[in-house]
Amino acid sequence: MSTPVSSIRNLGPAVESALARAGVPDAETLREIGAHEAYGRMLKAGTKPHFIGYYVMHMALQGRPWNDCRGKEKEELRARFDALCAEVSGSGRPLSGIEKVLDEIGVRPKAGPRV
Repeated sequence: MSTPVSSIRNLGPAVESALARAGVPDAETLREIGAHEAYGRMLKAGTKPHFIGYYVMHMALQGRPWNDCRGKEKEELRARFDALCAEVSGSGRPLSGIEKVLDEIGVRPKAGPRV
């Protein structure tokens, strides 16, 4: 019997749904593949990138409060997040300048042509 993702502290129904769309159906699978791989799958499935969601998942799998990520650990996770976003977007480069600022506050341009 599988355990819901939402049974993990700080991961609620929205994350559970996004993970299910990305092929991560339960808490056991999430623990097995880890936060980085799971978040990458979410991005590939269409979830908009947001650094807070990325590090919250890391903290949750460690059984830590979501806001426990600070200092050097947060900087290292940020670098991994930027690299993951670049890999998934196919740009092969980390975000910089205005792209980085927009990403940090959770604002991303809509894909596709404007009508």
